Amino acid sequence: MAVSKEAEESSLMSKDDKPISQSALQPSPIAAASATSISSMTSATTNQGPLVLARQYASKPTVAAFIAGGIAGAVSRTVVSPLERLKILYQVQGSGGASYTGIGTSLLKMWKEEGWRGFMRGNGTNCVRIVPYSAVQFSSYTVYKRMFMEVGKTELDTVRRLCAGGMAGVTSVVATYPLDICRTRLSIHTASLEALGKTGAHLKVPGMWETMLHMYRHEGGLLALYRGLIPTLAGVAPYVGLNFACYEQIREWMTPEGEKSPGPLRRLACGAMSGAIAQTFTYPFDLLRRRFQVNTMSGLGFQYNSIWHAITSIVKQEGLRGMYKGILPNLLKVAPSMASSWFSYELVKDFLVALDSESADR
Repeated sequence: MAVSKEAEESSLMSKDDKPISQSALQPSPIAAASATSISSMTSATTNQGPLVLARQYASKPTVAAFIAGGIAGAVSRTVVSPLERLKILYQVQGSGGASYTGIGTSLLKMWKEEGWRGFMRGNGTNCVRIVPYSAVQFSSYTVYKRMFMEVGKTELDTVRRLCAGGMAGVTSVVATYPLDICRTRLSIHTASLEALGKTGAHLKVPGMWETMLHMYRHEGGLLALYRGLIPTLAGVAPYVGLNFACYEQIREWMTPEGEKSPGPLRRLACGAMSGAIAQTFTYPFDLLRRRFQVNTMSGLGFQYNSIWHAITSIVKQEGLRGMYKGILPNLLKVAPSMASSWFSYELVKDFLVALDSESADR
């Protein structure tokens, strides 16, 4: 009797063996969903080109603040470069033989002796310094602001703003101080200060790295590049703290009801007022910083052993007004400087943050 093919196959199966059903060969719903998710993620990653990834990275709050802060610093310092240099020249000349007196006559003297380059002397180095300085300051403020933020709140109170701003100022100064002291040296190198016995003309101007190398080799090594750091930190910490706190507070006052931020003109006014207030309160520290940065240069009429010695010597020889020498051109500088700085910072930051939403829309 012939045995059919189906009977042979069934006889070969053991009693425990069970035929595989058609439904068992189908993937489970969970496995199918996982496979679909992985496939979509792989496809999305493949479709995200370098430009999209760069947009998403630049739109992160800390990165956006870093980039916007650097641009804001370069813009603000270039706008007021002549007044910035004039302020430094006022600060470093002693009580006797003052070569630079009035603002108008001093700027004219600078123009006649050095031309337009005199207005921009030290600005290249200043921008090299201010770009990382401002970038670190704004981005670190964003980080410290997040650290000080209370749970359930979206804004800091005044005390926490001061603390976050002060810590941001200290961080940025320590990171870029050698460039600042180098900028100060270059700013006065070609100036016709009578105490230095120079006319300001036909002088070989050293480069930034040449100046730093000379200080390192002949003035005390690495410590020479951080001379005057203590009075600088003492002035910068409260200045930056006041600047951030005043700006955010004034910005809140000037924002119309129902709006998220003030208009362009009001933003400029916020920056100008916050910078002027902060600078007026902390200016003596800035003057001490400049004096210590050139303390080892001969012929300037002063040599200080300590911060207290510097303060008593300045008050004794130049009066209390000596602690505020150069504040007028500085205030004329600070208003447009901080106005352009805050305005360009918010403009660039808003643009960068919006890049992420643009990428999502695409």
